[in-house]
Amino acid sequence: MAKMLKLTPKRMQEGLAHLAAVDPDMARAIAEVGHPPMRTSDPGFTTLLRSIMGQQVSVHAARSIWEKLNRLVSPLTPENLLKASDATLREAGLSGQKARYAKALAADIVEKRLDFDGVHLMDDEVAIAELTKALGVGRWTAEIYLMFALGRTDIMPGNDLGLITAAGHLKGLRRRPDEKKLRRLAEQWRPWRSVASLVLWHYRHNMPDWTEPGKKKAAAPRTKAKAKAKKKVATKKAKAK
Repeated sequence: MAKMLKLTPKRMQEGLAHLAAVDPDMARAIAEVGHPPMRTSDPGFTTLLRSIMGQQVSVHAARSIWEKLNRLVSPLTPENLLKASDATLREAGLSGQKARYAKALAADIVEKRLDFDGVHLMDDEVAIAELTKALGVGRWTAEIYLMFALGRTDIMPGNDLGLITAAGHLKGLRRRPDEKKLRRLAEQWRPWRSVASLVLWHYRHNMPDWTEPGKKKAAAPRTKAKAKAKKKVATKKAKAK
């Protein structure tokens, strides 16, 4: 088993330097939006549970559910969650499916089917396979856990919509890449794909065409010059008339 490096501020800088050296687009993104912030969470039940709660809902909705759940089930431990009624979980905002996932995860831990200490020692793919045995834990959830709770340095959550959108924009692709294409693009970012993911998320939140809902989108970087040139030509024609 290879030694698992943990992402630290120093390794983050090393990863950023590597990405800028091997990929001009990454170098441009880093120059445009700056270094991404470090993101960490504590390993264990609550972090994995929170990832499940965040599936297929907005960041705002996920935060609201999490805050309510912590208020209604306090302290939020596997044992207390198993004791919580369905009505309590519904009050927290959990769907029936997510309530089942939450209780299944709690049961896996109480009955020692899931060992977080063991996962900590596993290679990335083995750890992902182990985590996804739990009901409601898919590959994306497992990858997010490895990135933020264990600080793994070479993770690429390929079906993350934010990463897909950012990568397509950064690479100037005519169509948004699918998971398979994003993973192919990410091969050049090894062994720092986690850092590349952080750069892409940071870029996504600062993209030139990222605007608040209802506001007009700015022109994409590669079309601004063309739009300006067309406007100039149109102005000249109007004056000529």
